[in-house]
Amino acid sequence: MVATRYETVFDLYPYARVAGQSGPVQRHPVVIVGGGPVGLALALDLGQRGTPALVLDDHEGAGLGSKAICFAKRTLDIATRLGAGQKMVDKGVVWNVGKVFHGQGKIFEFNLLPEDGHLNPAFINLQQPYFEKSLFEAIETAQANGAPIEIRGRNQVTGVTQQEDLVTIEVDTPEGLYRLDADWLIACDGARSPTREMLGLSFEGRVFEDNFLIADVKMKADFPTERWFWFEPPFEGAGQSALLHKQPDDIWRIDFQLGWEIDREREMEPERIRSRVDAMLSSQSGTVPEYDLEWTSIYTFQCRRMQRFRHGRVLFAGDSAHQVSPFGARGANSGVQDAENLAWKLDLVCKGISDQALLDSYAAEREHAADENILNSTRATDFMTPKTEISQIFRNAVLDLAARASFARPLVNSGRLSVPSVYDGFPLFGEDALQGPAVSRPGAPCPDAPVGDGFLLGNLTGGFTLLALGEIAVEPVRLEAIETRLLHLTDLSPELRARYMGSSLGAIYLIRPDQHVVARWPAFDAVAIARALITATGETLV
Repeated sequence: MVATRYETVFDLYPYARVAGQSGPVQRHPVVIVGGGPVGLALALDLGQRGTPALVLDDHEGAGLGSKAICFAKRTLDIATRLGAGQKMVDKGVVWNVGKVFHGQGKIFEFNLLPEDGHLNPAFINLQQPYFEKSLFEAIETAQANGAPIEIRGRNQVTGVTQQEDLVTIEVDTPEGLYRLDADWLIACDGARSPTREMLGLSFEGRVFEDNFLIADVKMKADFPTERWFWFEPPFEGAGQSALLHKQPDDIWRIDFQLGWEIDREREMEPERIRSRVDAMLSSQSGTVPEYDLEWTSIYTFQCRRMQRFRHGRVLFAGDSAHQVSPFGARGANSGVQDAENLAWKLDLVCKGISDQALLDSYAAEREHAADENILNSTRATDFMTPKTEISQIFRNAVLDLAARASFARPLVNSGRLSVPSVYDGFPLFGEDALQGPAVSRPGAPCPDAPVGDGFLLGNLTGGFTLLALGEIAVEPVRLEAIETRLLHLTDLSPELRARYMGSSLGAIYLIRPDQHVVARWPAFDAVAIARALITATGETLV
């Protein structure tokens, strides 16, 4: 099936005429271009904080095709804070285990979340339209509670002009063109970002000489809910590698490596795709069950990013700012983390609490995260698609050794799976006077842990949090318009102690709205906490 421009799986926000299409040009605090996972998450986060967000999307809902399917724990933690996570987990296929094969033989398997004490799993597989639908339903709930969020379907941005204090946007609709102004424009319009092109900006990086076929297959099958990856698979027509993943609704994602010099039109013929799928299925189960091809596509690996994510009053997030190969599930996951990093900072700027220079920290931190993702994605691509005879000999020697020796397994790279970035040494973070566990050091995202009948991350919502652990004296800290919420826990689970206290008898943590640790101390120090809070909001200490 070939998707037309406006073909959708879920019609979530059908076109409707609005007052701004005639009369004086209206001005909005934040306009978001693109209603995919990143744009919807950003709008929801801003709206729940009280900052008006307008989303312009050229579709009327979630587009055809499963696209992104692997959503990592950090993304689910963010979605849970926004009120959408539980629906995603309930619908998705939960998995923690992956297996790596070379030919017919299994090299090893891994568990991405072997420890207990977390609300969300390591990963779920969930087709992107369902992910978007869950975010949209959370937006509807937020709107009913007064959140200032608006989504306009079939509103295609055709022009962007930036001035010193605003951005003027031209929008095309079924009823013609209109204009609007924005204090801030956030481009979440995908890898081919029209916004980026309108501003004359570009990507920098590598395009790898290989092609991969995606086939989403609907069938009943007894394969376990695990990630299976083959190097040099034993089934005909698979090329150098293949991947099998289960999705909801009896859909299975299959990837085949095709090579570089291919005839794309021929490779997309249903009969040719079916011959590859038949070979895979028969090699694993001895039979080929009945199945339907739900969605197919061919893609190349690209590891690229914009040089800068902020250009005046226009900021870029998600695939519009950076691209990585799909192996490792770093695209949509890193994009949602872009949105979370940006939302609270943009909220403070829009409310006049922080200077707009705070937005430069969004660019710096997420450019660093993009570089990490590109590095890991590039290494995976080079390992999976050796380009010389020597590199292939080395790759296969590593695979053979990994089957017999555990120390060699970290060298096997079938796509390092998405993990959140740690902002070690970045300017908005403070001191580590506690010298506690590395997993919760300043710059790191807070690890989850059981708290009473719930979990820690469920208690870290909204703004800054001052987390006090143990029998320790503490009081709220307020800095002008920035107030920290005090969370004092004395009944501590073993997991909470291990992940936050180590051998310390007490601990104080200052935590950002995006649940990253700002600083930590062994005891309450109001002056030190105030200084860390000033630093975290981008202000200059005098």
